[in-house]
Amino acid sequence: MGFFSAARQGRKDDAELGKGLWRRAHDRFIRGLDRYHQVLEGVEDEDLYAELVEIANDLSALAVRVRSICREAQRRSPSDGLDIPGALAGVHRSLSTAGNSLAMTAEAAAMLRLAVGPVPVGAASVRRRADTVAEHVDDAERRLAESGS
Repeated sequence: MGFFSAARQGRKDDAELGKGLWRRAHDRFIRGLDRYHQVLEGVEDEDLYAELVEIANDLSALAVRVRSICREAQRRSPSDGLDIPGALAGVHRSLSTAGNSLAMTAEAAAMLRLAVGPVPVGAASVRRRADTVAEHVDDAERRLAESGS
């Protein structure tokens, strides 16, 4: 992304996500996703790489949902600081946990990348972690829907 593209995206993010809590939750998720993709670059085993790319695609699809959740949360409860709004505390907790789980998913992929010899179960441990990320995003969506308009 070029300088001007990044500046435009930053302004768009400020407008949609604010500069506080919801923006931070979104950006943390995106950083975790970027880290996961960085780990993929060093995978030499083709079968393992194919499994990890499939998981990467699933995680990338979650990023769109996370942005939507954060955008709606910002609309309902604008944030320019770090104070967690009571009505949406559960949404924030689920998003925060999703970001943590995504970081652990990238860590699990890195451990597989560093494994010596063939990996007998493939990317099963990474898939389990990625499923946990999806569960937390599902929970955030559910909590946002339950919180009303």
